[in-house]
Amino acid sequence: MKIKVLYEDNIKNGHKFYTTIEIPDGDYSLMLDIDYEQRLAEAKPEKKDEVKRCETVQEVFDLINKREYNGWRRETRHIDATPKMKKMNGKAGYIQAEPDDKSFNIMDYLCTSSDEDSRSRDYENEEITGWIREVLVKKPEWADAFIAVRINGISIREYARTIGADENNITQKLKRATIKLQKEYKNRQI
Repeated sequence: MKIKVLYEDNIKNGHKFYTTIEIPDGDYSLMLDIDYEQRLAEAKPEKKDEVKRCETVQEVFDLINKREYNGWRRETRHIDATPKMKKMNGKAGYIQAEPDDKSFNIMDYLCTSSDEDSRSRDYENEEITGWIREVLVKKPEWADAFIAVRINGISIREYARTIGADENNITQKLKRATIKLQKEYKNRQI
């Protein structure tokens, strides 16, 4: 059996150059069996009855292409191939580039921070909380309160409610923790 395959790279100036693949008959039926078993194994238990064995290789290729196309479409459907520049007067507008502007990059408008920035902040935050816990090792409840309220920005009332304590008690722990941390911060060795 001969199959004509059109690869994306083989479309030049609108002309399609098909590649012909010759498949022996034994391999042909084996390919259909493997495809059926794979789709059956991937299907949810309630959907296994709907999985049908393909009769031709073309049906197998169509199913594969449909899955790939749907995945590509899901990922790219909201990306404008010809993005527009933001309006500078504050009104809502589109991002648009001039056709000859080579310096335009749509990611400059879409990204506000990179993963590297957030990872760096996480490491820094982890280092700070580690130092606080180290200094307040004998008073872990002070450290927890200080990290929750002063570092993570939770209100004293909310933190007191979550641990079932009095707000005044938390306020006193925060004051003592602050004094202890200030003292240790001045005496730390760099």
